Amino acid sequence: MTFMEYKYKDLIHRCFRCGYCKFPTDWSDVTNCPAYARYRMESYSTGGRLWLIRAWLNDEIQWSEHLAKIVYSCVSCKNCVEKCPLSFSDDIVNMVVAAKTEMVETGMLPRLVKVFLNNVQSHGNPYGIAARKRADWMKGLDLHPYQGQDFLYYVGCEGSYDSRAQSAARATATLLLNAGISFGVLGVDEISDGNEVDMLGEDALLEDLAKKNIRQFSELGVKNIITLSPHSYNVFKNRYPEFGGNFNVFHYTQILADLIRTGKLKAPDKSGTRITFHDPCFLGRWNQEYDAPRKVIMALKGVEFTEMARNKKGALCCGGGAGNFFTDFLGGSEESPARIRVREARDVKADILAVACPNCLTMLEDAVKVEGLEDEIEVRDISEIFCLSGTDRARTAP
Repeated sequence: MTFMEYKYKDLIHRCFRCGYCKFPTDWSDVTNCPAYARYRMESYSTGGRLWLIRAWLNDEIQWSEHLAKIVYSCVSCKNCVEKCPLSFSDDIVNMVVAAKTEMVETGMLPRLVKVFLNNVQSHGNPYGIAARKRADWMKGLDLHPYQGQDFLYYVGCEGSYDSRAQSAARATATLLLNAGISFGVLGVDEISDGNEVDMLGEDALLEDLAKKNIRQFSELGVKNIITLSPHSYNVFKNRYPEFGGNFNVFHYTQILADLIRTGKLKAPDKSGTRITFHDPCFLGRWNQEYDAPRKVIMALKGVEFTEMARNKKGALCCGGGAGNFFTDFLGGSEESPARIRVREARDVKADILAVACPNCLTMLEDAVKVEGLEDEIEVRDISEIFCLSGTDRARTAP
């Protein structure tokens, strides 16, 4: 009996496809499951996916590339967990991840998932880029290796390697420096945090990454970690303790909110700017942090803050979670979740769509370009908004 069958055999059959998991929290007539929004086929909904997984485990259907794509199109956004009224709701995403683990163990994976996992294993990042490039985002900043400072600033793979996300990494570091925060970085010694590896079902690689990071953090004496990405925040906070890694973990917006509260960080004047905010799934639904990013945004002088219709625990995922920022199983259509999301930002007449996640930053900015909305709306990380003067629209990527 496999782990999937052992742990979830008596749960997975209880999903009777009621469809609640498709909706946002206000029960409006839209779908909030990113994969179902993209494909509008029952097999891509949470209930349909669970039924297919059950049929596969019972040998009623055979594995196929198409079945694997359906399973891996789940971005682990947890909207289904929020909406399911049944007692096993907390295990819905866990069941999908367990099915992915079965596919990893048998080697039956979509090609791009294999590439992602092989790159992380071989290079410490999903892009397959050499480790010596990992510190490129730091160029021109007065940053120092971690040597017992109050905080370790962990940037993560996207902030280190993605040219757009590097801007957010630099802006966050600049704000921390300006506020006098004592922090250090790992530079080329940083490796993947393992959150996406976890969501892709590669248990052994997650354990390997976690133990390597925990060993390095412990040897350096790290106690407090500031993360750029909610994905790093999630895995450090919720999975690393299982491997003996117990650290005080903060998302950077939590630190900024406290710095503003204590007067150590002054908010710039953004008079005449209308801003909306996209909740990252791994900060919001996974960790119930909805307030800190909004406190930071609303501290901006003269800003007009407006919520999109779907927000907080009812927010639509951008579609980049569980490695989909790399595999892009939900792209290629007007109904891709990222494109839907930027249209929602346009509908509330926002000048800036603010984000607090490097994955969301790249996914949504690409969507703005595809939608032809570049003259109407900008996608900015919250840290970037604080680092730009006035309503300057100039790019800050190095």
